[in-house]
Order: sequence, then C-alpha cells, then structure tokens
Amino acid sequence: MKSTPPSSLSKDRLRLWLKLLKTSSAIEAELRRRLRDQFGSTLPRFDVMSALARSPEGLKMSEISTLLKVSNGNVTGIVERLVEDGHALRLAVPGDRRANRVKLTAAGSKAFAELAAEHEGWINEMLGEFGPEQIETLSDLLEAVLHPAEKDEKSGSAANAE
Repeated sequence: MKSTPPSSLSKDRLRLWLKLLKTSSAIEAELRRRLRDQFGSTLPRFDVMSALARSPEGLKMSEISTLLKVSNGNVTGIVERLVEDGHALRLAVPGDRRANRVKLTAAGSKAFAELAAEHEGWINEMLGEFGPEQIETLSDLLEAVLHPAEKDEKSGSAANAE
C-alpha cells in the first residue's frame, strides 16, 4: 500500500468519510429507537422481514445472510423469533434435507407492511429537506463512492475463495 503525504484534499476526503459515517449512524440509531419504541422490534428483524417480503417463495438461511451481509448465526435467532411469533414458517427444501426455506406468513406479511409503511414515513421525515434534484445529485455522488467499494469487495471475495 502506498503512503502519500497528507494533502488538503486527502484530509477533506477523510472528513467527508467521517461525515458519511456519522450521518448513517445517526439515521440508523433513530430508526432503531423508533422500531423499538413503537413496535418492540429491531432493525435486524426489520431487515430480515424485508428480505422475506421481497421473496414470496421464501429464502434459505444462507440466502438471507448473503443478502444482508451478516453471518448465518445472526439470522438464525431472528428467524427463530419470527417463527415463534407466527410471522414466518420454515419449509423443507426438496432434495436437501438439511436446508429450510423461510417464508413470511400472512400475519408476518401484515406486520411487515405496517412496519414498512412507518419506516417509509420516518425516512421521508428525516430526509424531508431534500427535493428531487438534491436526491438525484446525492444519489449519484453516493453511487460514485459505492461503485469502487463494491468492486474491491468482489475482488476481495474472489481472492479469499482461491
């Protein structure tokens, strides 16, 4: 890794990264608080339900983990609680006795629809100062940051697989 002397632009980029991190953390903390206070739920539970809601045929545990970029262990406890609460069920995967497909129940779909509607309202409230042009500009800028990071992540995954 090359070591370059700190420049003004380099320091500005570092400050920008810290601001992105602070902003993301603040929004996430507020979402966590609201989910807990208003629904007795968690952000990871919301994320799992969201993934399942987008896949009506259900998902394997490993697919949920991959989508959410978390370990199977993190997903297992959440799915257990969703099943206990009647919000999800496990289905056998034909031809693979070890695997299960997890699917939202009707009650789980209804509960998620309520959560998702509130979540959308909260996001609109928190980002309400942004108009269409600002949203497009910021989205494009964030995409420019994300693209190289995703490329690095994919090349790192390929190298680790070898």
